Amino acid sequence: MPSSATPLSDWLTWLETLSPTEINLGLERVQSVLKRLELARPAEVLLIAGTNGKGSSVAMTDALLRASGQKTGAYTSPHIRRYNERIVVNGVTASDAQIIAAFEKIEAARADTQLTYFEFGTLAAAAVFAAADLDVWILEVGLGGRLDASNAFEPTASLITNISLDHCDWLGDDVETIGFEKAGVMRPGIATVFGDSDGPESIGLQAELRGAKLLLAGRDFERHTNAAREWNWLGQSGERRGLKFPGLAGEFQLDNAAAVLALLEAAGLLDAIDTDLINAVLPKLSLAGRSQSLQSDGREWLLDVAHNPAAAEALGKNLASSPSVATTLGIVGLLNDKDVVGIIGPLVDHVDRWIAMTADSNRAVPANELARQISNFTGLGCLVADTPADATEFARRNASENDRILVTGSFFTVAPVLDQLGTDSQAKS
Repeated sequence: MPSSATPLSDWLTWLETLSPTEINLGLERVQSVLKRLELARPAEVLLIAGTNGKGSSVAMTDALLRASGQKTGAYTSPHIRRYNERIVVNGVTASDAQIIAAFEKIEAARADTQLTYFEFGTLAAAAVFAAADLDVWILEVGLGGRLDASNAFEPTASLITNISLDHCDWLGDDVETIGFEKAGVMRPGIATVFGDSDGPESIGLQAELRGAKLLLAGRDFERHTNAAREWNWLGQSGERRGLKFPGLAGEFQLDNAAAVLALLEAAGLLDAIDTDLINAVLPKLSLAGRSQSLQSDGREWLLDVAHNPAAAEALGKNLASSPSVATTLGIVGLLNDKDVVGIIGPLVDHVDRWIAMTADSNRAVPANELARQISNFTGLGCLVADTPADATEFARRNASENDRILVTGSFFTVAPVLDQLGTDSQAKS
């Protein structure tokens, strides 16, 4: 077993050996260890579930609460470049020492309980937060909701961003079944915000069956844009007008922001967050891998972790709203449970040439097989890159100075390409 002197990288390698399966849905294991830990809980626990937009919503919620004077802990997954990104205390990523101390605490408490990598990490995040004596924990739900490790924590309010097809092998192959799984974050008498005006019937049905208070976009809160490129939010107890657009790119981020404000209102945390504070915080917000635009070697690199058809459609709209002045070259890498055509389809009109890459995961579609499927669907040739270094080099070699290079399909595609770009890349102004 590792010790306090063991580097975090070795701890993480060891965590991968604890469970015979990468995903093992169920709450019993986490709940049993959590009970033994006897962690102090904050006044507020906010769960953020959904198919897309969870990471963005966590970032917005965290930034607004911190700006209003709350002490916060934010937990997300997966990470882009460093594991520490998953655990953020008052806006600062947890240190190796903090995480290792939490890992030791979990290991001591789990006894013979078998935990997955994700379950162990989720409990560790809670241990880090408990040690920091925070006001609010903001927890991203990793997979589904009903059986996800984060759902072992009782929320004071929750948010489901939207529902679309993803992780179908685990959650079901239609939005009604997936909606049922996501609705698992609902609790009797506790508010759950649903951030999409067009959702499956299972969301409303489960709210009724579970006795949860459901707040729907378009019914209980709404947002509108105006000609001055501002937006207004109307909730149950008030409104915020003259809001600037979020710094996170894409029209869909307005839906995320509106749902976040509804979540904060439902939790009783919105009174300290006025228009001026929102305008001071959200326009400056950025998030690695979410429509992230960088300049490197005189070329624009656009990195987005879109890994399902709905996310690809949103990315396609974003590309359409800011067309490249020249050619767009697309690097794509996907995991083997993803819908290749469903992800490539919304991007076809915006990408001129493709490079298929083997994503940095043992569940990746091999680059040659992905290239075959892309070529068959698009009718275009597709370069094959077995490694992130190859993909990055191919793109640099085949893109002219004014071309745009899109990198998409997975966290396991964006992260290693970001590493390849290194410190010479700069945020595009």
